[in-house]
Amino acid sequence: MEAGASSSGGTAALVTEAQFTQLFRKLLKKEGVLNSHYRVQKLPDGTTALPILGQSFTVQHLQQLKESIPHGKACALTWMHNPIPSKAAMIRSPIQKLHSELQHLMSTHGAAWSEELEKDLPRSWQRHGDLVLLSEDCFRAKQWRELGQGLWQVVADALGARRLAKRGRVQPDFFRSPAVTLLLGEDGWVEQVDNGIRYSFDVTQCMLSPGNITEKLRIASMLCTGEVVVDLYAGIGYFTLPYLIHASAAFVHACEWNPHAVEALQKNLQLNGVQDRCHVHQGDNRKVELRDVADRVNLGLIPTSEEGWPVACQVLRKDVGGVLHIHQNVEALPGKALKVSQQPEENQSPKQGPTQAISHSQEDRVALKDHDVLQKVGQSFMASAKQEWQGWAAVTATRIQNLLQDLDRKPWKTQILHLEHVKSYAPHVDHLVLDLDCRPLE
Repeated sequence: MEAGASSSGGTAALVTEAQFTQLFRKLLKKEGVLNSHYRVQKLPDGTTALPILGQSFTVQHLQQLKESIPHGKACALTWMHNPIPSKAAMIRSPIQKLHSELQHLMSTHGAAWSEELEKDLPRSWQRHGDLVLLSEDCFRAKQWRELGQGLWQVVADALGARRLAKRGRVQPDFFRSPAVTLLLGEDGWVEQVDNGIRYSFDVTQCMLSPGNITEKLRIASMLCTGEVVVDLYAGIGYFTLPYLIHASAAFVHACEWNPHAVEALQKNLQLNGVQDRCHVHQGDNRKVELRDVADRVNLGLIPTSEEGWPVACQVLRKDVGGVLHIHQNVEALPGKALKVSQQPEENQSPKQGPTQAISHSQEDRVALKDHDVLQKVGQSFMASAKQEWQGWAAVTATRIQNLLQDLDRKPWKTQILHLEHVKSYAPHVDHLVLDLDCRPLE
């Protein structure tokens, strides 16, 4: 029951002449006794009735209103038996509308509404234009299946969508394909604008992870004018496009082996008008025929980008070197040695072939003490980063240095520029990005 209403229906109201309606509305609202669930109504005799919260309205309120208008003018209490709901009261949230429409649908099929169905409704969803993507933890009860395709039309109408899809578990394939089922509509292609960049992709084949937004913004703030960038795990352009559009890279080589992601990437380059400054290398990046070209290499793959380290060293410029942006999930458990997480998360990128974690070998223990690397780490970094993060960064810097020296047959130095915390997947698993400066000594 709405405030101010009785069990017999209706609401208390205050009657006054039309010329005082706005004055009374203002005063009643100020005192918190205006019943906003109903509209102000014009009565047959030309006066108006303003709905009030009867339980809160006092004699003092009535006296105050009478004193605000000339003596003898209408100001009296009445009862509105058939009040008209206000526009605000008639607006239902999508969840309320969905609940109501599905209850009605069940009743038309002779099925009873239950607590199980109530708990099986979606509480949140992703909207991509006219497509709504439901989470996997809804509409699992067997009763829904008995409603057929009509169920999805009702859901789409209630949520203001023309197309509907439902998320499932990420496929355990090399591409980490999203298990998204299209429930209503002809295709899953959507377009999304993120930081001024247009991304188009098929939600049933590709993902756009919102969790990486901080790293995309960080890349967008970089100054890459005149630089050649190699993006070893380009996807649909998560990082490739910020490099081209906001960081002003001269040229990007984008490597990607998922054909669905490649299709979206090429479309996105066209949508943003940067196709002439990017070459897409489709296939396994370990077989890419690039050498000695990159001022900067992006290794945006988790749980580990280790498989791409030799490729990154191969494409880095041999005359002046460059910067590597190395992504990794680092697991830090209290009282345990450094571990690098190898457990894929639902939103993680495809992994190109088998990988191995950083070992706990003697080489790593020596690397952790490597003065040539650790002395490069500034005091602010040492103070702010977790010990486990520092350890992983130091090990990685030494291993990249060794890879470069083995490949180039001459000495190189590596320097930790920055360690970025992107997000946490669990209490002890962190997605990090190491900015590593790599320079030849000769």
